[in-house]
This record gives sequence, C-alpha cells and structure tokens, in this order.
Amino acid sequence: MLYLISTPIGNLKDITLRAIEILNDVDLILCEDTRHSKRLLDHYNIQKPLKSYHKFNELKELEQILSLLKEGKKIALISDAGTPCIQDPGALLIQSCQKQNLPYTAIPGPCALAMAFSLSALESGPFQFIGFFPKKPSELKQALLNCLDYDGHSFGYLSTHQLEDVLGALESIDSSREITLFKELTKLHESVICAKVSVIKNLLKSAQRKGEFILMIKKGESSQNYLSLPIDEHVKELEKTFNLSTNEAIKVAAKQRGISKRDLYKIIKGNNED
Repeated sequence: MLYLISTPIGNLKDITLRAIEILNDVDLILCEDTRHSKRLLDHYNIQKPLKSYHKFNELKELEQILSLLKEGKKIALISDAGTPCIQDPGALLIQSCQKQNLPYTAIPGPCALAMAFSLSALESGPFQFIGFFPKKPSELKQALLNCLDYDGHSFGYLSTHQLEDVLGALESIDSSREITLFKELTKLHESVICAKVSVIKNLLKSAQRKGEFILMIKKGESSQNYLSLPIDEHVKELEKTFNLSTNEAIKVAAKQRGISKRDLYKIIKGNNED
C-alpha cells in the first residue's frame, strides 16, 4: 500500500494523528529531502528507513518502489511541506500504481493553497491554481495576463527571489488590481496583506522579504465585457488597460475570442481597408 501523507507547512504541531500513526506503521518513507524530513520525524520519534525521492530521481527509483509495493510493503510518500503531488513529486508513482492496479490512498492534512483560500475570505466561485510563477520574463508576463483575464481568482506560489520580479511585472501590466500576499503561513511571522499591487510593492520595500509566499490575484473585469466591442476596439482596450504592445494585445484578444491570431489580423486588416 502506498500512502500519500500531508506534512506541516511550517508549524510541526499541524500533523494529524492519523499521519503519525501510519508513519509509525510503514516499512519505508519516501522524502524529497531526508535531512529536512528527519527533523519532523525525530520530533515525533518516528524511526523508519528513509529514501530520497524527488523530481531528479523519481524515474530512476520508480521500478524499485513498485517492486516493494508488489511485495506487499507499506510505503509512505511525504514532501518537504504540505500535500504530496501539489507542486511536489508523486504523480508518476501514482500513475504507475493506477496502471498496475496497486493500492494507494491519501492521508489529508496541511496544504498551503487550502489555507490561503481560507484566509482570503473569498465567497464560493471559480478559482485557479497556477503552481509556481514562471521565471522567464516572457512566460511570466503571459502567465500574469492569463490570471488577469481569468473569470475568477488566481493563486500561485513564489519564492523570495521571485517576489520583486512577479510584483514588478504585475504592476507594469495592471497596477490597480487587488491582490493578496500570504507570507510564512502557520509560522511565527505569518502575515496576510490585501491591497492594490502598487501599494503592496511599496510596502515590501522596507519589509522583511525572507520566507515563502502565495500570491492571490483577485478577479477583475470579465473578458466577456470585451467581446461586445468591435475587434479593433477590443485590441485597443487591452493595450490601454493592461499596458500591452499591439502584438501582445492581439494575442490576448485572439485567445479571448477563440480564434487564431492570423484570423484576427485578417479581420482587422479588412476593417481598416473598408
């Protein structure tokens, strides 16, 4: 049996009784970083064999782990923090268990995304999780445009090193958009800041930036509002609202209208010729 076990995202007391019980019962514990996980396991006096299992070796270790499961061994998979398979290794192993009809289950518990959603005080409605924000400027800008255009709220993880780049890119596109920044959830210096992008960016100039962050971009004006406009005006409105080049605005407009950029260019060209 494979157990996917959620572990604390900061405060070591946030582990469930069931998680402790199963970790004490398994034959092997798979960890992203055995040194990191050992601190948690030692805290609860859990003495079990540990095996490193992360994104760089999961394919290499897969067959051996599957063999142990076929022998009837009980194996736990934990990530450094939070719920396995949410931006952490595990999907490949679970897919293999599904294909080979090997039993597996999840032991629910801490999840940074779920906690951020609770603290955001959002009412029921659509939201999306984009994982970690891209590092390349062009990919980051496109990811942010997708969030700004999404008809709901968007959540993403970002490291301390990404904070300035992500907020700077977002400010350059839509400085007045409401966002919420969650820092160091469950830890001593936990904080939640809700304000416009430009305000939060200025606040962080003098604030302690160490730690882990989750960014929520609040729902803005629905793209449906643009669809009632003529295509030329649609593109111009995107340029003005999101500080886009004409080419970037055309790309976004084409996506919103469900047509190719080439077809949209043809329509604009035809309108101009008329």
